[in-house]
Amino acid sequence: MGSKTVKQVHNTVQHNGDSMSKEIFKGSIASAVVYSGSKVMSIAVKNPVVVFGLGLISGFLIHKYRKDIIASTTKVVDAGKDFVLQQKENLEDLVAETKEN
Repeated sequence: MGSKTVKQVHNTVQHNGDSMSKEIFKGSIASAVVYSGSKVMSIAVKNPVVVFGLGLISGFLIHKYRKDIIASTTKVVDAGKDFVLQQKENLEDLVAETKEN
């Protein structure tokens, strides 16, 4: 009976790990974009008109997609909280099993 519980915990961790690996992949892509963008920005900063135009464009895009940005940020935060709570519950289950034995 104890081995079934350990397998269930293992499957839960694997399922959550797949979700986390997708988020980690997205994060690594974002950091690569930021790194390459920093080189472009170092060139663009030399011209104030370009900086002003980039500010206008980014402000417009942020305003246009603000609901999507807020929704996706909320989703990621909620997923992180759920992940932490599930891991805490799994740890408590493992500690309880260890105390039984």
